[in-house]
Amino acid sequence: MLLLLRILLWLVAAICLIGGTNIILKGAMDFLPKGMSKQQVLDNLVRFLGGIYLSSGFLVAYVAFNVVRMGDLIYFIGVMVIFSGLGRLYSRSKVGTAGKYFDIIMMVEGLLGAGIIALKWLL
Repeated sequence: MLLLLRILLWLVAAICLIGGTNIILKGAMDFLPKGMSKQQVLDNLVRFLGGIYLSSGFLVAYVAFNVVRMGDLIYFIGVMVIFSGLGRLYSRSKVGTAGKYFDIIMMVEGLLGAGIIALKWLL
């Protein structure tokens, strides 16, 4: 079970590191319609959140290396992953679905977070 927990944590770390880097490099303008004027405040906020996303990847990677010594922090990481799925669910309830792919990702995030919490509880 320890190995499976580490695999799940490394998966979360990889997602955070890759996703955070992607958001920092692209900024907000890559996600907005072409020809739209620059949105400096939005771009600043998106890159700031990308930095948080990236840094949480380093935190989760550290936890994956040191699973045995981390204790209750692993529960919080599981909750963090569940909340990412809940954020997608809230977005879906406010503006509608972004598509089947994102609905599947939302479910995977919930299961991944629950799996991390369950495996830690079983250890």
